Amino acid sequence: HPHGLSDKEFDSIFTKDKPIIFAYHGYPWLIHRLTYRRTNHGNLHVRGYKEEGTTTTPFDMTVMNEMDRFHLAADVIDRVPKLGYVAARARQWLLGKLIDHKHYVHEHGEDMKEVSDWKWPFEMPVKSNLWQE
Repeated sequence: HPHGLSDKEFDSIFTKDKPIIFAYHGYPWLIHRLTYRRTNHGNLHVRGYKEEGTTTTPFDMTVMNEMDRFHLAADVIDRVPKLGYVAARARQWLLGKLIDHKHYVHEHGEDMKEVSDWKWPFEMPVKSNLWQE
């Protein structure tokens, strides 16, 4: 596409040889179609809407589609070779949180407080010309 990134620009953002986990709030096939001719397409793992779920909580929908923070973090651990052994304990903790979530939603019909009440813990600088730097 004439308005898309050049291959050089694309590779500078997504690399030529590293795993990429792309969380997309739409159908994963769209991202695959847009990137199938790019250098590192084989390492591109898109997580998105899979038409999983029913009437449930907002976070539970992300869990069913494997778009939640716990699945995405575990996916990174699985795909980055140097993290495997070092992060095994963290991965187990993440999977445990998914089990806790499943039980909590089933019992209470709402998301866990640590999810629903979560706030970004860092101060965000306010810039009026963010895109013009």
